Amino acid sequence: MGGCVSTSSKSTCSSWSNGEKPVCRPYLGIGCCVSKRAKRTFSDHIVSLQNLTSIPNRITTSSKSRSSCIFTQQGRKGINQDAMIVWEDFMSEDVTFCGVFDGHGPYGHLVARKVRDTLPVKLQSFFHTLQSKQNGPKGTRFRRNSSKSAVQEAVKEGSGEEKLKGLWGEAFLKSFKAMDKELRSHPNLDCFCSGSTGVTMLKQGSNLFMGNIGDSRAILGSKDSNDSMVATQLTVDLKPDLPREAERIKRCKGRVFALEDEPEVPRVWLPYDDAPGLAMARAFGDFCLKDYGVISVPEFTHRVLTDKDQFIVLASDGVWDVLSNEEVVDIVASATSRASAARTLVNSAAREWKLKYPTSKMDDCAVVCLFLDGKMDSESDYDEQGFSSATNAVESDDGQRSEPCLQRNFTVRSSSDQENETYGNVNTEADAEDEKTVGDQNWLGLEGVTRVNSLVQLPRFSEEKSKT
Repeated sequence: MGGCVSTSSKSTCSSWSNGEKPVCRPYLGIGCCVSKRAKRTFSDHIVSLQNLTSIPNRITTSSKSRSSCIFTQQGRKGINQDAMIVWEDFMSEDVTFCGVFDGHGPYGHLVARKVRDTLPVKLQSFFHTLQSKQNGPKGTRFRRNSSKSAVQEAVKEGSGEEKLKGLWGEAFLKSFKAMDKELRSHPNLDCFCSGSTGVTMLKQGSNLFMGNIGDSRAILGSKDSNDSMVATQLTVDLKPDLPREAERIKRCKGRVFALEDEPEVPRVWLPYDDAPGLAMARAFGDFCLKDYGVISVPEFTHRVLTDKDQFIVLASDGVWDVLSNEEVVDIVASATSRASAARTLVNSAAREWKLKYPTSKMDDCAVVCLFLDGKMDSESDYDEQGFSSATNAVESDDGQRSEPCLQRNFTVRSSSDQENETYGNVNTEADAEDEKTVGDQNWLGLEGVTRVNSLVQLPRFSEEKSKT
């Protein structure tokens, strides 16, 4: 697993050998069970993933929150493999977590949603553990405001922002590593040739912490000295042809090259087979390539926000394939309402797909728009947009605009391919959302594609054979 940051993951579950019935108390919206007689320390904190849907200020479907709006639209290659999340009051009232996850492969939609649900909880857990170690054995007892206290103490003590950056940096590294480890050992989710990107962001006050793997992207919309909107790219698209990525992959015996009919799309290949052709250098899952240079270590960055910064946009490559950073900022800034900004952006991307690549299958799109002043529109403005059941909507042809000059992230082609392989229904253990939205759909990522996919073809061997 070349270049992976090692970390040990401890179970957060404790047994109740004394037979005493646990009492569930809410913490940050997460159920935590402690004995009536036990001291409420962090080691007693048990996170139940089954309770995530009931957490206030956490949204994962096309909707809005106090300071954000999110929207996803299914493309034309089968199951929507994109997932997204905004979790306000994540650690305290001034902490917000956002993420976009773009799955690929036969079970990519399940991988993306698993990461969406599990990664934030792991990040929270590792931050508390690191803070506890920093405070030593005389650390404070676990309480409702302990997260806020931990963050405030990190800022006040020592070098302030640098100490906070160090804590979050290590927490991001450890949580991404633990997430990938859990996927590898998951009993009901095959991640051998399936995986997901992950662009994640945590905003605490004026501090912005980013953890990114894959080719989803985050940008910042700000005002310049003339009050004109400008775009700043916050993350790097981690493609296999980046010098540092290519060097690591080749050092681990993996191969990096582009196909003749898509010279602008470098891919990762096994050393002994022209498969799977992964179009990114880092990802969750994709364990067929983890011994050959593909890693799940995030690129971590920190930025201090200013009054000029207006909003942040996280999106999957279905948006960046056809819209430039500047165009995305202009679309969000000029949306008729903040609550409709994410949907407006996805609709604009859908129109560009039809204009630029009329013979191509549009990719899934997922967008998170976070407004940094914390203000949104009234509820009536949002309801008028009709967001309630728009997750799998397909944009109509009306309202097309003239063809602009775009700066794409080069993962699209318009040539036609032969039919390859069709995958049946996925009978993997899934949550209620999976059962409702993808129960009888097929994954068509390799069937008659007319656009570049994250994978070209599956290896010709099984996971068991590869271990021999």
